[in-house]
Amino acid sequence: MSNHNNSPIFPDSYVGENSSEYDNSIWMERNQKKTAILCLQYLYDEKLNKVGNAGKLNEKKYLIADLGCGTGFSSEILVEEGYRVIGVDILIDMLSKTKSKKKLLEKDKNLELILADINYLPLKHSSIDHVISISAYNFIIHGKSVLGDISKTVNNTARYLKKILKPNGRVIIEFYPKNKIELDTFISSFNDNGFDGFVVKKDSNQKSGQTFLLLKKKRKP
Repeated sequence: MSNHNNSPIFPDSYVGENSSEYDNSIWMERNQKKTAILCLQYLYDEKLNKVGNAGKLNEKKYLIADLGCGTGFSSEILVEEGYRVIGVDILIDMLSKTKSKKKLLEKDKNLELILADINYLPLKHSSIDHVISISAYNFIIHGKSVLGDISKTVNNTARYLKKILKPNGRVIIEFYPKNKIELDTFISSFNDNGFDGFVVKKDSNQKSGQTFLLLKKKRKP
């Protein structure tokens, strides 16, 4: 949920009138939908296919959890592309906008919405094919400043994402870590909790800003 003029403040930038401003922003809609399409391309990435347990995804239209779906721009793209989607967001002001979009979708039955915290997902184990999260994952450490608390949160969340994913499940995250320390903390949380994968940035020397994590669940030995 990035802003092209200044950095957003969570949750203030996404509640009340700000949620409506966000939803009505042509720039935001274009940016989020473009990123959603890119995340889908990364889901089938050739390099990711070869990481860890090598193998390609088939053409099945998977069940995807869209974590931090906001006002539904990304979920809308996923449904239009033929996927079944569970959109999750912690902010009712944002999720209510997605609910309005759901009514206009031709395949509205393919979109389920859940008001929930990414850190505490009410999803069954091995129930989700893949996870996509756009401009939201860095907010899971909102309000935490002590490194130990941050580490505990990101590790617990990564561990639970592994549990809800089916075998061969993948996670594509586009987010905005503040610095290299924060980015390394997120990366370690996945490396230490059953995922293979790598980072994608426009500039390999980039320490913060837009970042993609392309991850796949390790198979049991």
